[in-house]
Amino acid sequence: MDTNMLGSVKPYHRQLVISTGKSDWERDITDDKQSLAAAILEVTSNHAHNVPASPTSPTSPKPTSPPPSTKGVRPVTGLFNTSDSTRTSVLNGSHRTVCHEDDHEAVLVFPDFKVVTEVQRSVQGAQELWESAVDPSVGRDGSYLEKSSLKTWILPYSCVILLCSHKKRDNRCGIAAPKLEHALIKSLEAQGWDADTQLEHPQLTMGLPLEDLNVTPEKRDENIAAQLKQSSDSKRALIVKVSHVGGHKYAGNCIIYTPAGSGIWYGRVTPHDVDSIVINTIVNGLVLPPLLRGGLNLSRPNCQTLNDW
Repeated sequence: MDTNMLGSVKPYHRQLVISTGKSDWERDITDDKQSLAAAILEVTSNHAHNVPASPTSPTSPKPTSPPPSTKGVRPVTGLFNTSDSTRTSVLNGSHRTVCHEDDHEAVLVFPDFKVVTEVQRSVQGAQELWESAVDPSVGRDGSYLEKSSLKTWILPYSCVILLCSHKKRDNRCGIAAPKLEHALIKSLEAQGWDADTQLEHPQLTMGLPLEDLNVTPEKRDENIAAQLKQSSDSKRALIVKVSHVGGHKYAGNCIIYTPAGSGIWYGRVTPHDVDSIVINTIVNGLVLPPLLRGGLNLSRPNCQTLNDW
C-alpha cells in the first residue's frame, strides 16, 4: 500500500481484449494452445515490433487531465502516447463473442475503441487481425483486406472499463473484480448511465461495419470521428473482466478507455473509490493522481479533460 504505483505500466501501442465468456483463465492465457491468445502470440512473435520506448507526458498535481508536454519538463514514467511503443498487449475478456461461428471471436482493440468480429481462433485468424488492426503501421481507421471476413465497428459506448479478475494469477484480483463491477454498475446507474457487462452487437446501434463503407479514406476518417463522438455522448459504459494486466499487487486494477483515445490505469481501487471515479473520471474526464498507475494518450492538444474533442 505504500509503494508508488505511477510508472508501473509498460508502454504499448495497442491492447487487445479477446472474447472468452469467462472471468478466470489459465495462469498464462497462452498456455491454452487452442486459444486465440496463443495464436496472436505466435503471430506477434514473428514481427520484430516490440521495441523499448520512452514516455513523454508529465503528470498533473490535481484531479485533471495532465497538460501537454513542455520542453524542459522531465517526463513521468508510466504516462505515454501510442507512438512511444510498438508493443501489443493481449488480454482475455469476459465478454461473449457476437460472432455466428463457434470458433470465431470478437476482439476489442484499444485505444482505437473498436471491435473486430469474425476473428477465427487460429494462426490464420490472428494473422488477419494483425494485418487489419494490430500492426503498428496500420492507423486507427484500419486496413481493409480483400477477401477477409473480418468486420469492424466503433464501440457504441462512452467508455469501456476493464477490471482484472484473473484469480488463477492472483486471488486478490479474483476477489476485487466482482465487487468493483457491482459498485460501478450501481454508481453509473445513479448518474443516469446504462452499464453493460456484455457486448451488444454493434450492428444494432452503429449500422454497417467499416469494411462495408464504400467511401474515400477522407470520408472514412470523417465517419469514424462522427461515430466516436456519438459513442462519447451515449452515456453507456461497458464493463469487462479481463486477464492479468500486470501489477496484481495493486488490486483492484481498473483500466478505463474513452472514445477520444485515452486509457487511464488505476490501481488499489476499492468500492469506496468507485463513486469518485465515476463522477470525476468517467463523467467529467478528470484524472485522479492518488489512484494513477499510468496512462495512454492522456494529453491531447487543446483538450482540458479526457472527454474534450
